[in-house]
Amino acid sequence: MDTELLKIFDPEGNEIGTATRKEVHQKGLWHETFQCWLVEQGKDKDFIYFQWRSHMKKDYPNLLDITAAGHLLANETPKDGLREIREELGIEIQFDEMISLGIIHNSIQTEKMIDNEFSHVFLYKIKDPALEFKPQKEEVTGIVKADVRSFLDFCHGKSAEI
Repeated sequence: MDTELLKIFDPEGNEIGTATRKEVHQKGLWHETFQCWLVEQGKDKDFIYFQWRSHMKKDYPNLLDITAAGHLLANETPKDGLREIREELGIEIQFDEMISLGIIHNSIQTEKMIDNEFSHVFLYKIKDPALEFKPQKEEVTGIVKADVRSFLDFCHGKSAEI
């Protein structure tokens, strides 16, 4: 995984070459990621889905995360990010079924890495509430469904839990 080749960019988003995933995170090089949030409209409330990351993950094990997300390899476009949904959740979604929310510039620094990402963010509205997820055990322990209003209250500090 550390040897995966990623496109790298200057802070303005101009492509400047490629580097390994390990090098990207050691040096804080800007690179692309794919994110897809799954949401569901209920009768009385709306829901957002999170993945519960596997305890085997190198980064952020056992924590809740974006429904499906991952790095885009050097030869990939945001459309290729659909593989993350297939791999992590075990479901098929078509690219034109997602709603683009744009590109978000994320910068996270931890003791282990400097993560500078241009995140291609998408939203997918679940049409069938009986959708059956088949999570990849090495990546995802399970799927968690939360009330959107409770999640927003939590994000804005109005609540200590969801």
